[in-house]
Amino acid sequence: MYPSVDPLAPSGISRRNFFRFAAGASALASLPILTEAHLAYADRPKFADPNKGIHIDANENPMGPSEAARKAIIDITPRGGRYLFTGEEELSELFAQQEGLAVDSVAPFAGSSAPLHYTVLAFTSKDRPLVTADPGYEAPMWAAEVAGAPVLKIPLADPKGEARHDIKAMLAASSNPGVIYICNPNNPTGTCTPRSDIEYAVANAPKDTVILIDEAYIHLCDAPRSMDFVKEGKNVIVLRTFSKLYGMAGIRMGFAAGRPDLLKKISSFGGMNALPVTAVAAAKASLLETDLVPTRKKIIADTRVETLAWLKKEGYACTPSESNCFMLDVRKPGKEVQAALAAKDMYVGRIWPAWPNSLRITVGTPEEMNSFRKDFTEVMASNTAGLVAPRLPKRLQEHPYTHLS
Repeated sequence: MYPSVDPLAPSGISRRNFFRFAAGASALASLPILTEAHLAYADRPKFADPNKGIHIDANENPMGPSEAARKAIIDITPRGGRYLFTGEEELSELFAQQEGLAVDSVAPFAGSSAPLHYTVLAFTSKDRPLVTADPGYEAPMWAAEVAGAPVLKIPLADPKGEARHDIKAMLAASSNPGVIYICNPNNPTGTCTPRSDIEYAVANAPKDTVILIDEAYIHLCDAPRSMDFVKEGKNVIVLRTFSKLYGMAGIRMGFAAGRPDLLKKISSFGGMNALPVTAVAAAKASLLETDLVPTRKKIIADTRVETLAWLKKEGYACTPSESNCFMLDVRKPGKEVQAALAAKDMYVGRIWPAWPNSLRITVGTPEEMNSFRKDFTEVMASNTAGLVAPRLPKRLQEHPYTHLS
């Protein structure tokens, strides 16, 4: 058990318990913080050069950081030799102000993957399972495995229609869950769960259960946000990231929002290191661009709608996504289609065991999606039976993420 953090200590941890903390934390030194990039990489049909071909496999934003964010990175770089930690405070204050939260209810991290893992580690155990949707984002399951906690995967409700979280089934799965994970919009389906269902989960979960709401893709849809649960002091942690709409997946910046006591528990697993000054500067510049979210949301939505309409016209079923990814039913083993596309240097997303005939497709640029249409048409007109992905290099065959692909 990790010691509690002393909030009175200047660094957030007392001198007396520092070495006890460090000894416990060393057990986590080999714990990988699983990200979308790792999962996409582990499931790529072959060892692909990320600089070649078309990659619509990792829910990245091909637009990259905004111009203001890029300028902020350039401007701060000459000062990168200094410990400019005050930038984190300013960024946290700005984010909290924009979300209507007290600054002690937000904590910055290098992306949202770390607080996601830490939340699962902090609140699940062998007696307190993780409850998650299926198909859903797999990273929390990896953290639960490390914590020795059972994982209860609940099929999405109406999988051929709305493909939303089945909240009542998730609540009924365990009498004492440690964490109920809700990714909204959901990864991989891109679908949103109604606000009323999320309200039901918050109101009816056991009193010590943490509802972990992952809003990595929230800027891409019109669904109501969940920060009000934090304002009301509920047992809720909300995750945000700059990796998706803001185009900063490789720069790594995110936030966890929750009651201070919940944030203190997850911070005991990590988060004490300073964040890169470039990420902090880029994130602040992004938040100050008032038209960035609506502009990019429309660009991605227009491309998504056009792609989904084309697939429907061609006779293929897709999830009704409101995000930058969707699941495409290819009506045959998805692995075969994935491998055939990869042979054309067209890399699409992974397959979830619950839906073996479906592929996750990331919404790329209009040009990338036009290329996808061409390659997909050719592949589906060919015989893909028996196609398998080339093996990864031997040094990567035992990669710790491959078993989750």
